[in-house]
Amino acid sequence: MTDRSRPVPSARLARLAAFGQIAGGVASGVLGEGVRRLARGERPQLPDLLLTPANARRVAGQLSRLRGAAMKLGQMLSMDAGDLLPPDLTAILAQLRDGAHVMPPRQLDGVLVQAWGPDWRRRFARFEARPLAAASIGQVHCAVLPSGERLAVKVQYPGVAASIDADIDNVATLLRLSGLLPAGLDIAPLLAESKRQLREEADYGREADQMRRYAALLEGDDRFAVPRPCDDLLRPGVLPMTFLPGAPIETLAHAPGDRRNAALGALIDLVLRELFDFGLMQTDPNFANYRWQADTGRIALLDFGAARPVAPQTAASYRALLRAGLSGDGARVRAALGAAGLVSPAQEARHGAAMDAMIGMALARLGDSRGGVFDFADRAILADLRDRAAPLVADRDSWHLPPAEMLFVQRKISGTALLCARLGARVPVLDILGRHA
Repeated sequence: MTDRSRPVPSARLARLAAFGQIAGGVASGVLGEGVRRLARGERPQLPDLLLTPANARRVAGQLSRLRGAAMKLGQMLSMDAGDLLPPDLTAILAQLRDGAHVMPPRQLDGVLVQAWGPDWRRRFARFEARPLAAASIGQVHCAVLPSGERLAVKVQYPGVAASIDADIDNVATLLRLSGLLPAGLDIAPLLAESKRQLREEADYGREADQMRRYAALLEGDDRFAVPRPCDDLLRPGVLPMTFLPGAPIETLAHAPGDRRNAALGALIDLVLRELFDFGLMQTDPNFANYRWQADTGRIALLDFGAARPVAPQTAASYRALLRAGLSGDGARVRAALGAAGLVSPAQEARHGAAMDAMIGMALARLGDSRGGVFDFADRAILADLRDRAAPLVADRDSWHLPPAEMLFVQRKISGTALLCARLGARVPVLDILGRHA
C-alpha cells in the first residue's frame, strides 16, 4: 500500500515556500510547453500553456500536501469547472476530492496530546491510527469507547486554521499573476467571504452546533441520517461524533434504479428545503460528504462545517428564478437572472442573443420532462450549451462575480446536479420543484 503520510507544513514560511514551489513548477511547465508548441509552428496563448495536464498534476500534488484553505480552493475548482475544463484536467483535479495526504503518526499523536492530554488513549477501548478519510481541513479516524460505542473522530491539521488568510491570499496572487483572471475583475468580496467560511469550517465547536441543528430539522425524515457530536470529547481541534456506517455515495450507481432515483431525488428535495424552508444550507457539495446506507435506504450526511444561513433576499431571488423557469417564459428567466446578479448588464447587452438561446435550450429540456422524469444521464445538451457560452467566456471584459452568497448557494445546486448526472439519475424534477415554488 502506498504511504500517503506527509507532515502538514504548519509554519508560515514553510507554507509560503510550498506556494513558491507551485509557482516555479508551473512557470517551468509553461516555458517547456511553449517551446514545444512553437517548435510545431503554433502560436499558443498563455491560458493554453497554463491549463495543461502536467501543470494540473503539479498543482494538485502540492495542494494535497499543503491541505488547508489552498486544497479547499482546489476542490472547489475541480467541482465548479468540471464540465468546462477538458476531461484530462478534470480527472487530475478530481484527485483533490479523493483524499489528501495524511498526518504521520507522530504529528497525529501531538495533536491528540494537545487536545486530550498525554494519556489520551485511556479514553478509548480502541483508536485506529490509520484514518478512514483525509480531506482539506482534517482527517477522520474510527474509535471505540469503553462502552462499545463507535465514533468517527475528525482531527484538524495543525496550523490550518491560522493559515487560512495567507493561503487564500497566496492562491489569489497566483491567479492574478497567471493572467487567467481579467485585471478589472474584483475578486476581493469573494476572497473575504471565502476566508470567513473557511474560518467557520475550522471551528469544530460551531460545526457541532450545526450538526445538532440539522438533526433537529431532519427529525422524522427517514431518508437521512445525521451523526451526533460527542460533547465530552469535543475540543477546538477534535470533533468526535457517532459513527454512521455507509458506502461512498458513488456506489448508488450500481443500486437498483428505483432506489438510486429515490435517493437522489431526496438530495434535490433537501437542497430546496435548505434554500426555501430551513434558511440554512450546507454549501459544500463534495461527494465525500454523503454516504449511502444500502440496508436502510438512507443517506448519511457527514459534514456541517460549511453550513451557513441563507439570507431571505437570496431565497427570494432563487424563488423568482424557479417560478420563471416553471412558467417556461424565457424573457422572465433572463430578467430573474439579471435581478439576482447571476449575469451582468454587460453580458446581457453584448451577448443577449446567446443568453436567450441558452435559456431556450434549458427550458425546452425541462419541458421535455413534463409528465415524466428528467434524465440527468443525458448530457448531450452540455456540449451545445458550452458552444453557446463560448463567446461569453471569451469576452473577459464582461466577466463579473455575482454576490458571494449567491455563489456559495449556486455551488450546492450545481454540485447536486453534477452528482445526479454522474450517477445517471432519472428524477421527477418538475414535481419536486413545483412543491417549492
